[in-house]
Amino acid sequence: MHTRQTSRCADQQQYVSPSPPPSPIKGERVFIFLAALALTSPTWAAPQYGPGVTDTEIKVGQTMPYSGPASAYAAVGKAEVAYFHKINAEGGVNKRRIKLLSLDDAYSPPKTVEQTRRLVEHEEVLAIFGTLGTPTNAAIHKYLNAKKVPQLLIYSADMKWGDPQRYPWTIAFYPNQRTLATIYASYIIENRSDAKIGVLYQADDFGKDYLKAFKEALGPKARMIVAEASYEVSDPSIDSQIISLKSSGADTLLDISTPKFTAQAIRKIYDIDWRPMHFIPSGSTSIPAVMRPAGLEKSVGVLSAAYLKDPNDPQWKDDPAVKEWLAWMKKFYPDGDTAEIMNAQGYTAAQLFVRVLKQCGDELTRENLMKQAANLKSVELPMLLPGIKLDTSPTDYYPIKQMQMQRFDGTRWVRFGEVMGQ
Repeated sequence: MHTRQTSRCADQQQYVSPSPPPSPIKGERVFIFLAALALTSPTWAAPQYGPGVTDTEIKVGQTMPYSGPASAYAAVGKAEVAYFHKINAEGGVNKRRIKLLSLDDAYSPPKTVEQTRRLVEHEEVLAIFGTLGTPTNAAIHKYLNAKKVPQLLIYSADMKWGDPQRYPWTIAFYPNQRTLATIYASYIIENRSDAKIGVLYQADDFGKDYLKAFKEALGPKARMIVAEASYEVSDPSIDSQIISLKSSGADTLLDISTPKFTAQAIRKIYDIDWRPMHFIPSGSTSIPAVMRPAGLEKSVGVLSAAYLKDPNDPQWKDDPAVKEWLAWMKKFYPDGDTAEIMNAQGYTAAQLFVRVLKQCGDELTRENLMKQAANLKSVELPMLLPGIKLDTSPTDYYPIKQMQMQRFDGTRWVRFGEVMGQ
């Protein structure tokens, strides 16, 4: 999937030298064009470009699961493409259009490697932006860092992305596992101190690292975990895992799954008349992709956490940011579902990426792109929940560190409590 490339001539710039000094020869004026002086003046510096950048274009790449077991996440990539259409229609970033090459990797790590190599070595993109998935990003992590190509604002909660000493070219967008695991662990300890916890997790880095973070957040209370069950992304069903977890006597479920399997879990839990306190990842809260397929009435009471304003929440009906988002959807993404929170996620990540590009000015190199991304100071974006600000530093690569608990009521997600986090 590619955005349509448009061409535009760059504005011509003229550099005028200061007036020359009077001629030392009486009665005679000498006019000198100090071209060399103008070109070396401290008030002007030639643009510095990395791969994929010209006077009129910034070429960026990403992979997305437009097919495969995690295709529900495709809405994120489509929203980002649509947001860059908006930016280009308004003149681009400093008069440069963004060309996003968004390719399908089917949530398959080998395919991610293949497509990423194509983007870096053939298309020569400036950066890889917003690639989705823990196993997919892990497959290209070392490659991109060895090539010194920014792996920027990726969609994965894994803790491995916050390691600027060993992997200085990788920064995530999504809240990390420790943030969400800490919020869930705190809620369980406060509201069900004698919980018997069952854990369903995906049998890869996404699930295993999430479970590890959860156990660390529980501390000594990790003994409350009475059962664990894993699944492979190629599994057609997780019914047997849900039945096994119920049989363990668990009254609380941490469900570390991607949308397809989250929907299956919600539906099966209801159908076997099990009513645990059910926590799901914030990346699996889509109403169209998860709650509707599971059954809205079967999803009542499911818990998660949020960092974005939900356009479905009546609280935001008069909010200027949500109105602007809805206008953008109507104009640039008319086929998108306004009930899909992933469209707000893609919109917000693309906004942040544009902000980083603008901070680069005319120094659009890979090095400066990472420098700017690692120096975000109290950034407020329109669709973030009030009180959530983005911060990074050369030693802190986690932009989003706060979230708020929410519960599904059969129609929409209802937030409660305070914004919490690290």
